[in-house]
Amino acid sequence: MCSKKLRVLLIPFFATSHIEPYTELAIRLAGARPDHVVEPTLAVTPANVAIVQSLLERRGQQGRVKVATYPFPAVEGLPAGVENLGKVAAADAWRIDAAAISDALMRPAQEALVRAQCPDAIVADPHFSWQAGIADELGVPLVSFSVVGAFSGLAMGHLMAYGAVEDGEDPVVTVPRFPLPEIRMPVAELPKFLRTHLLLQRDGGEDVDSIGKVSVGESFGLAINTASHLEQQYCEMHVTGCHIKRAYFVGPLSLGAEAVAPGGESQTPACIRWLDSKPDRSVVYLCFGSLTHVSDAQLDELALGLEASGRAFVWVVRAAEKWAPPAGWAERVQDRGMLLTAWAPQTAILGHRAVGGFVTHCGWNSVLEAVAASVPVLTWPMVFEQFITERLVTEVMGIGERFWPEGKGRRRSTRYEEHGLVPAEDVARAVTTFMCPGGTGEAKRERAMELAAESRAAMAEGGSSHRDLCRLVDDLVAAKLERE
Repeated sequence: MCSKKLRVLLIPFFATSHIEPYTELAIRLAGARPDHVVEPTLAVTPANVAIVQSLLERRGQQGRVKVATYPFPAVEGLPAGVENLGKVAAADAWRIDAAAISDALMRPAQEALVRAQCPDAIVADPHFSWQAGIADELGVPLVSFSVVGAFSGLAMGHLMAYGAVEDGEDPVVTVPRFPLPEIRMPVAELPKFLRTHLLLQRDGGEDVDSIGKVSVGESFGLAINTASHLEQQYCEMHVTGCHIKRAYFVGPLSLGAEAVAPGGESQTPACIRWLDSKPDRSVVYLCFGSLTHVSDAQLDELALGLEASGRAFVWVVRAAEKWAPPAGWAERVQDRGMLLTAWAPQTAILGHRAVGGFVTHCGWNSVLEAVAASVPVLTWPMVFEQFITERLVTEVMGIGERFWPEGKGRRRSTRYEEHGLVPAEDVARAVTTFMCPGGTGEAKRERAMELAAESRAAMAEGGSSHRDLCRLVDDLVAAKLERE
């Protein structure tokens, strides 16, 4: 007898910035229909279980989503238990990327788990190209779920397929076949796989790197953590011009989720209680995500620049950085600054009335959280597709501006070792200009507030994202019934 439940197995990539949106999607799928027909299971490696469990606990959803594990393979140069990009040294991050796309290393364990779970549908990261074949063999639909926005995903796809480098001392590329505004970028600001591909193509070489070449055309459909109003023309391009069978725009998934666990003031994080004492929109929040490595020299300049700005701040520095502030700094800023080195409740911080600006690395999750909270941003991208997303934030959405403008002579690059140093005086100038009353952040905030209202409407019952989520469930249920 067939189960009436729709058993969905979700398989995220090995980064917190991927695992959390997959967990949020699982929670949304579980509650998408009144009959709770979806029974979601998150498939992660053992060292990543805590990330899923922590988020489920914060959302009060421990019983709604199951967790299944499969072993992370032994990888030369990686210590045992290092299974997340946020836990690896910058120089070794490529080892996790390489393992993730390896048929020989990663596929066997994933395939064994999928076959053991025998799901009715698979939702997987595009890194795992073999899932299409596994799903086909099992006769179940595969949905690719992208945690990168429609704009950045399309830009990378178009550059991979049609891009051509413009000659010059610092090679530049224009994203081809894209609507206005025209998007031009230095090649140094592109993800490694794109940089390698474009430069080899220019020089007549052969690109054997498979990252970014995974097509979702063979999938049942593509789901993206975005909303149609945020990236309208780019969402439309996914529907009409990308040979995708079905497209679902289901975000922002974290919008409306409870940011702080209930339980009274004793469980309210100290940073939130600290923010309670500050005036409205007076605090700048800084966080560069769970993956970014920042040099000690740059952290020193940031610290001194924040001090010189005279602005109140909450600043998150990854514990993995093992950095100590300049001598006497903590004492000098203790009344108006808070430094966090553990997990920070970012959604709650951004949603607090005291926060007036956000210095961000342009990770897509952070951009969505800033939009949801109506907080304008100063952009400081570091790695991966973040420089591409910066263009969306500054040139299309209009909710932020670059931390420092072009032409300042400080190199911007997706390679950690090529990052230019931004001095303290520029840090202070950027923060002061953006945060002062009537400053550049004010106009950006107005646009962010418009997008926030539209985002809440999209996620509400009957909104565009809610409809797409329900349509995804209905389509998967229909596919199951057809097989039976």
